[in-house]
Amino acid sequence: MLVFVLAAGGAVAWYAASDPCGGDGCRPVDAAASAGPGSGEGSAADPGASVDPSASASASASASASAKPSASRTAGPATVAGGFPNAGNTGVPSGKQLKASGGIRVQKAGTVIDGMEFSGDISVEADNVTIQNVRVTTTGQWGIIQRQGVSGLVVKDSEIKGNGREQLQFGVINQGGMITIQRNEFAVLSDHISTNVGLIVDNYIHSPKFYPGDHIDGIQSNAGPGNGQTLIIRHNTIIIDYDQTAAIALFQDFGLQHSALIENNLLAGGGYTVYGGAGKYGKSHNIRVVNNVFSRQVYPKGGNFGPVAYWDNDGNGNEWSGNVWQDTKEPVTP
Repeated sequence: MLVFVLAAGGAVAWYAASDPCGGDGCRPVDAAASAGPGSGEGSAADPGASVDPSASASASASASASAKPSASRTAGPATVAGGFPNAGNTGVPSGKQLKASGGIRVQKAGTVIDGMEFSGDISVEADNVTIQNVRVTTTGQWGIIQRQGVSGLVVKDSEIKGNGREQLQFGVINQGGMITIQRNEFAVLSDHISTNVGLIVDNYIHSPKFYPGDHIDGIQSNAGPGNGQTLIIRHNTIIIDYDQTAAIALFQDFGLQHSALIENNLLAGGGYTVYGGAGKYGKSHNIRVVNNVFSRQVYPKGGNFGPVAYWDNDGNGNEWSGNVWQDTKEPVTP
């Protein structure tokens, strides 16, 4: 049976009523993680400080036309002066020694998890937890989840991936409050990041994996953040080499979209590369999509159907400016 959970400020998740950490072997975190000063705020990295590699994506095997979306056969390296995240400057630093573990539940505020390799998921059930220098390779509904009523999770310098044989739906899903997701690599899964609030900066999202019934999204939000909160998506590389859904998707599935900044990202692929926040709950407002680079490396139109859909051009405080095509430097217009 599938159930829905709606969490104010966080994301909406659908998952099996038998919670993966509700009795199937996930253990409370103990000696595997050391308690330390967690950070609930995070800080945006200076985009200028990023290494200057070329961002690349490996194309998935082509999907059948009947039951699956089509995977692009044209994906190739994307290069932009100034540099964007890729496998060389995200994820676990080279040479870092990792200790093996199964899935865990983190139940102590301020816990720091450092230098671990997980074959199960991480359920964060306490405030101000930091997850850094870890590798999560698992299956199921998520790799990392911040639970409802919890805030301050930081996930940085880590890798969250499926195993390529069984589905991993979400890389990181947020049902709680503030979250910071920084310098991570996501691959071989369906919905890489799902949150309505937080700071998402300097991540490399690529090589998604489709299973029947999936949406494929790089970063997904289902409603605007809570009062006084924002969603900031800055300086990420997001390559979706399938012809459905989006690199960045602001949906109105469960509420009005507002208060989001999408800035200085390298974006390619999906049905449309960006879903801009318009929808059934009313006119979106205070959504700024600025200074992003749209690549044609997956599809000639950016996405299979075009670069952007569902954009409220006249929404109060909405701004679309400085967005350009990577190859021509011409403006991308909604």
